[in-house]
Amino acid sequence: MFDIIVIGGGPAGMTAAIYARRAAKTVLVLEAVACGGQIINTPDIENYPVEAHISGFDFASRVQEQAKGLGAEFVFEKAVEIREENGIKTVVTARNAYSAKAVILATGSENRKLGLEDEDRLTGRGISYCATCDGNFYRGKTVAVVGGGNTALEDALYLADIAAKVYLIHRRDSFRGEEASAARLKQRENVEIIYNANVTKLISEKRLKAIEVTDKLDGSVRTIELNGLFIAVGRVPENRNFASLVELDEAGYVIAGEDCRTSAEGIFVAGDNRTKALRQLVTATADGAMAATEAVRYVNGG
Repeated sequence: MFDIIVIGGGPAGMTAAIYARRAAKTVLVLEAVACGGQIINTPDIENYPVEAHISGFDFASRVQEQAKGLGAEFVFEKAVEIREENGIKTVVTARNAYSAKAVILATGSENRKLGLEDEDRLTGRGISYCATCDGNFYRGKTVAVVGGGNTALEDALYLADIAAKVYLIHRRDSFRGEEASAARLKQRENVEIIYNANVTKLISEKRLKAIEVTDKLDGSVRTIELNGLFIAVGRVPENRNFASLVELDEAGYVIAGEDCRTSAEGIFVAGDNRTKALRQLVTATADGAMAATEAVRYVNGG
């Protein structure tokens, strides 16, 4: 029995663990894969207070060390269900069940796909969702990035230092990501930006060979031969396993305000899987602090 179980070991979840432990509550963090979440794929964090430059991996490692140093327990199992009886929440994994007085959902999100034929088959065979993970395989080759947010811009900048040619394909006429990153990208000679266009077909044999890009304005189709396609078109919140317990919006995000309280008594939410205007590292850690504070208040009977 724990006071608080945190589901998800990203920045929000680990920050929640830190705050809960500082309030002298017993804490279990359940993480399915590796602590850090999507931030570990970011090569250089430039917009977090105190550290002007730090890799996502180093950032996540430091936060985990801090949480563990305070006494938070970490178990690497995927939570598949939450059961409730007499006010006690039981979090069920494929191997075990853990009980707590309060639960914080900090499950984050997963990669959104383009939905094209053969996309799943070609993942790992020319298609990737992580430039920092797989970019080195395409050193000196031709690649494309799809997307217009911060992740897409960061991926294109990273790949521009590795690949011979980088295409950046965006469905709009302007980027949603930070202007500073977009400005740096426009200065790179080996980067070609294609606006108002969608990738509409994957051309392959055993591996991806080319893509078809359709102009949204005039309908013209262009075939681009390449070695790798990096997809960065957003993420999908990982809330499916808890949809029967907490209220979700149409996009699948847990409905919660700044107090991080969900529609279910004793269940809180933190990070990219909740409804919010801005999904950034700094707001994820802020959510973690708030969710833990509210969970502690709940455990104390408040």
